[in-house]
Amino acid sequence: MEILYGVHPVEEALKAGRRRFDHVVVARERNDVRLERLVAACREAGVRVRQESREQLTQLAGVPAHQGIVAVVREAEFLSIEDLFQAQKPGAPRLLLALDGVEDPQNLGALLRVADGAGVDGVVLTERRSAPLSPVAVKASAGAAEHLRIARVVNLVRALEELKKQNLWIVGLDERGEADYDQFDFTGDCVLVLGREGAGLHDLVKRTCDHMLRIPMAGGVSSLNVSAAGAVVLYEAFRQRRAKAAGASLLGGAASKPQKKQKGLGS
Repeated sequence: MEILYGVHPVEEALKAGRRRFDHVVVARERNDVRLERLVAACREAGVRVRQESREQLTQLAGVPAHQGIVAVVREAEFLSIEDLFQAQKPGAPRLLLALDGVEDPQNLGALLRVADGAGVDGVVLTERRSAPLSPVAVKASAGAAEHLRIARVVNLVRALEELKKQNLWIVGLDERGEADYDQFDFTGDCVLVLGREGAGLHDLVKRTCDHMLRIPMAGGVSSLNVSAAGAVVLYEAFRQRRAKAAGASLLGGAASKPQKKQKGLGS
């Protein structure tokens, strides 16, 4: 069993329906409408709820920032890399995020939150030398981790090669990349690969990438934090995809309108 704490993580896990809840514990000292609604939703879903002191919740969660609610749930189940071959929307271009050894759970959570918001179809994490999908990471994601399709792999290079075989472009982000991120066409099938805090992508991962992009920096610092960099590039991809979809929709609408009959010379 695993622990989830915080209003957003528990609420989103309940909405997503992927986790089996054992029980939920709420603090006696917290009485507000938001928590009452969440408790009511838990009970409606058949989840056992009990009250304990805030100190007992802190002991159960391991941190004081539990916001008065802790859930005991079954461990998250990860997908295989093959599960990510298909887009969530059949026929739509696929956008995946791969993380090469991101070790900070706050960064992992922030990236998962951005990935969910930017419409990413799936996330690839490595089993070793990377942050686990811990309660800290789930809370940092504001519960977005519960809605994402996440695969965990032993060998990232091998996983990226498998994705290449499925006709996805592998796009790495590095301060020494050959092109600016906003000059790349993200409207096709692609995987954005982000590296470790400070060290960036491993050399083998870099060599596996089809393209290496950079974020231009105007100040004295040469690069952004990995979660900030991921947000910049993923939302550029989201912007491009929305624009293309909107353009296709407008073209389709124009094509479907009946054309006025042109008057001929003999009319």
